[in-house]
Amino acid sequence: MRISHLLGDHYKEWPSEATLKSHGFLLKGGYIRQVAGGIYTLLPPAKRIADKIEQIIREEMDAIGGQEVLFPVVLPGELWEESGRYESVGSELLRFTDRTGHRMLLGMTHEEAAVHLARTEARSYLKYPFMIYQIQTKFRDEARSRGGLIRVREFTMKDAYSFHTDQEDLDRYYHICLQAYRRIFDRVGLPEVIDVKSDTGMMGGSVAHEFMLLCDDGEDTICLCPECGYRANMEVATGILASNPDVGTQPAEEAPTPGIEDMEGLQKFFDLPLSRMIKSVVFTREDNGKPVVFFLRGDLEVNEAKARRLAGTELLPRVGSEEDGLAYGYIGPVGFPYDKVEVYFDRSLEGERNMLAGANRQDVHIKGVDMTTLPVKEYADVAKVNEDMLCPVCGKAHIDLKNGIEVGNIFQLGAKYTAAMKMTYVDKDGKSKTPIMGCYGIGVGRLLASVIEASHDDYGPIWPYAIAPWQVHICAIRYSDEAVRRMAEELYDKLQKAGFSVMLDDRDVSAGIQFADADLLGVPARVIVSPKNLKENEIEVKTRDKSHAERLPLGDDVAERVAKLIRGWYL
Repeated sequence: MRISHLLGDHYKEWPSEATLKSHGFLLKGGYIRQVAGGIYTLLPPAKRIADKIEQIIREEMDAIGGQEVLFPVVLPGELWEESGRYESVGSELLRFTDRTGHRMLLGMTHEEAAVHLARTEARSYLKYPFMIYQIQTKFRDEARSRGGLIRVREFTMKDAYSFHTDQEDLDRYYHICLQAYRRIFDRVGLPEVIDVKSDTGMMGGSVAHEFMLLCDDGEDTICLCPECGYRANMEVATGILASNPDVGTQPAEEAPTPGIEDMEGLQKFFDLPLSRMIKSVVFTREDNGKPVVFFLRGDLEVNEAKARRLAGTELLPRVGSEEDGLAYGYIGPVGFPYDKVEVYFDRSLEGERNMLAGANRQDVHIKGVDMTTLPVKEYADVAKVNEDMLCPVCGKAHIDLKNGIEVGNIFQLGAKYTAAMKMTYVDKDGKSKTPIMGCYGIGVGRLLASVIEASHDDYGPIWPYAIAPWQVHICAIRYSDEAVRRMAEELYDKLQKAGFSVMLDDRDVSAGIQFADADLLGVPARVIVSPKNLKENEIEVKTRDKSHAERLPLGDDVAERVAKLIRGWYL
């Protein structure tokens, strides 16, 4: 490829809309262009990288017995009605009506399509187990698209679906897929990706793992134990919380608190630590609009993913209403209308005594609340893990909180979809059985952007050799010079014949411009041909990451020596 023919301008200034390094470099380097919010065109460099990532994924899926298929992007609404997700999934699912009045949707994930195919093609136990996968465009009407390719609405994704006759076999294959994912991330240049336990979310099922790239700018929070290696997404992480010191009991006593509705105000007013207070958090159930209250210790925060799982529905922040019968700002467990309002208690309150809580009346709190005297049926895990908590596995070290970017996920779905969609097979005894499923996803564009987050300098991406848009970048400084042009063209021709993909900068521009553009393209190996080098009877070969640099004397075999040098560095 000649850079003079390459479509896509390079920007000198940092794009003002870029919030992440990957977003900025992808725009600045001519990799992507926005078409609409969260929707991008991939220009040639990004398309070449995406193709290489897809090929690595395809090879690893084929290696574990995957069979590639291609599901439609547009799906009939009744498939999602069978699974129950047509109504349960929110506005992220883009629904529309075709010209015949038929309800349709754009696939954001393809569990229903996979079951629809498999239930007609795998009716005998002899077909099991099997895995089908696709690399396909998907659309999720994301409300918070941002960060370039990190969070988009339209995206390319590899999604795979395995089908099994029993849990033991699903467990076996789930582990095989987990190992395949580790190989994928290693091959694309992200060996530092870790797998963590995660929330099953809208996918459902009982077991899920996310693959996280630890990154300061990541939007997910990962909980890690430096002692035993425990790791989990904040959405499902647990921790051991130190109990309050035993301060004995005292009779419950009402205390006027005029106009004090927040925890910080109470802390100053009573000179009490937040851990000795009972916090109430109120949400609205999305399914019926009713309030649901969560009580927890005042020094903790509600984990909304855990709260959502307990309530069994999506939860929205609730604005106080007199119709609720709740004294917002003064809600507490003593005198609470348990028979009228759904309520949950975090386990941080179990056994706690001499606590401060709202009195369920305006401008009044209660001191000396004893949890053992209240009608609490059970305590649940509702709170977010924090760094004051100890590891729930070894109990030796405090939890570390790190930011991360999710680059893949795998789920054990069980029979969630196969049962709902009445998929069955005939076992060896002639009986009709329901198979169980696993699903496994990787977003290609997000993975591409994540590589930049992990591998860049101040000047641009540093692409791993396996997925780089080109493998060698020839900078022909003063291309109009006949000797420079002749040597650059010779290297360009011979390196391509030797099997390398090569970018030649054939523009008659300054060295500074050529080097800046080469940095933005991030090609692993760079060959510099200039009048100065040729005068000294040599060319320069270096790596984009600056780890290697060599000066090679000219000769009939110089291209061969360049090829050998690059292979030694990367292969």
